[in-house]
Amino acid sequence: MTRIVLFFLTNMAILLVAGVVMSLLGLDTQSMSGLLVFCAMFGFGGSFLSLLISKWMAKRSMGCYVITQPENSQEQWLLNTVASQAERARIAMPEVAIFDSADMNAFATGPSRNNALVAVSTGLLHNMNSDEIEAVLAHEVSHIANGDMVTMTLLQGVLNTFVMFAARIIANMVDSLFRGNDDEGEGMGIIAHIVVVIALEVCFGILAALVINYFSRVREFKADEGGAQLSSREKMIAALQRLQNSQESDMPSQMAAFGILGKRSLSELMMTHPPLEKRIDALRQSRNF
Repeated sequence: MTRIVLFFLTNMAILLVAGVVMSLLGLDTQSMSGLLVFCAMFGFGGSFLSLLISKWMAKRSMGCYVITQPENSQEQWLLNTVASQAERARIAMPEVAIFDSADMNAFATGPSRNNALVAVSTGLLHNMNSDEIEAVLAHEVSHIANGDMVTMTLLQGVLNTFVMFAARIIANMVDSLFRGNDDEGEGMGIIAHIVVVIALEVCFGILAALVINYFSRVREFKADEGGAQLSSREKMIAALQRLQNSQESDMPSQMAAFGILGKRSLSELMMTHPPLEKRIDALRQSRNF
């Protein structure tokens, strides 16, 4: 809650500065404010809806089997391990699930620190030893304890809002240039205006994705460190080294950012996860142990 309050206070300050700038530029601040509210409703609305249904969507899209009554010793061990880590991280016990995939991966999601889901793949369970699995679980529990899902949602909401807002402001300015001094002129026309807005949203959306990916990479380093504190540095490094032998994540794009293993890319700027060698080096050089 503190994070959300501080977040909204910061953004209120940004909106105040934006209003002053628009006044200095001679823009109609009343209509601009209405447009900003409209964009915020859609920008934040979609992000928060995704957060609220994130557990349901994850279970549905990944075919997760949630462990309620353990049917074997491995399932009991998974529950016990997550319960111990959650207690140490001071969060409520998350749901624990298994999804069928040859890929060595795991993810955490949920609307809050006390209403979350941790899921591991069958491929991870078959190819990692207990120490490595423990470290992976600790990594995901750290994501929950750090509130990464909420923070990512807030960041996505802000970026969605300003992508929509900036695209429409610039399109209106371009329209005014075409219209000239004749207020009765047609300007660019409705279709041309829509095309310009869409093109600008695509361009700004790419820039927004770079920001989101950067934050995602930062939180992966923090989750690795948190995972090492809940298990051990040696176990976390061993798990990441094991992942170096795995193939690229086959999880859907909406889930890949929350997995321990991300998708590869030609440029690190487009990656949600840092290269594994950088994550291993960061753990080895960390002085927090």
